[in-house]
Amino acid sequence: MVDAEVHVIDRGGLYCDMNYMMEANTIGSHEVPNPDTEYGEIPVWNLVIDHPEATILWDTGSHHDAADGHWPEGLVQAFYPHDASEHRLDDDLEAAGYSIDDIDAVFQSHLHLDHAGGLEFFADTDTPVYVHEEELKFAYYSAKTDEGSGAYVLEDFDHDLNWQVLHRNREEHFTDLEFIRFPGHTPGLTGSMIHLDDDGTIVFTGDQAYMDENYENGTPLGGPLIWGKTEWAESMNRIHELERRHDAEVVFGHDPEQFEKIQPGWGL
Repeated sequence: MVDAEVHVIDRGGLYCDMNYMMEANTIGSHEVPNPDTEYGEIPVWNLVIDHPEATILWDTGSHHDAADGHWPEGLVQAFYPHDASEHRLDDDLEAAGYSIDDIDAVFQSHLHLDHAGGLEFFADTDTPVYVHEEELKFAYYSAKTDEGSGAYVLEDFDHDLNWQVLHRNREEHFTDLEFIRFPGHTPGLTGSMIHLDDDGTIVFTGDQAYMDENYENGTPLGGPLIWGKTEWAESMNRIHELERRHDAEVVFGHDPEQFEKIQPGWGL
């Protein structure tokens, strides 16, 4: 167990069709062939982990110019970042009592456009940026070719960064804070498990599970946002096992109801 504090940083929200969050969330039938789509807002958030060994930023959110030319128009329309301009990473950190210079290390669960948009603040610095090897490869493959995933924006991560590449499925670089690969949403998606003195064990799934529905009912992510269904199911089983073994709290990537509950953070 580690005496650490975990702060939740509100980074705005995205409006999208909930069919992206949950496969077949809205489907037609013979009597209702064209049902109304459920369209709503999902939260974007980062963590600051005040660990005895480092102050760690967990993900970097959407770019503040996402709706103003940084994202391709098709992605703006699919995942409308309505308040991105109000959520610069440096400003959001300052509101939480931190500066960019206070961050000793960055952890990227993956490099999709709503998770890697603040990496530019760490360009040309010595700040280590942890990301899995499979994620880094897939991000560049996707951004540089017509294959892979369309949810990567090259300008988010194509900087002179102090990459610290994770190669194994489980790695511990800070005491009682483990980085665990959960392939499925992307091949290199990596979550975290931390064992806190006062609050017990917390597993952050990242976008392996967007919402409670994905985790509790086993509903896969929407088709375009799942890289491998078999891998996704295997990773989900792995998270359930971690929950059982450690009596852990499991935190999802974009669940609006859970986000309201976790905003106070942990260990505070």
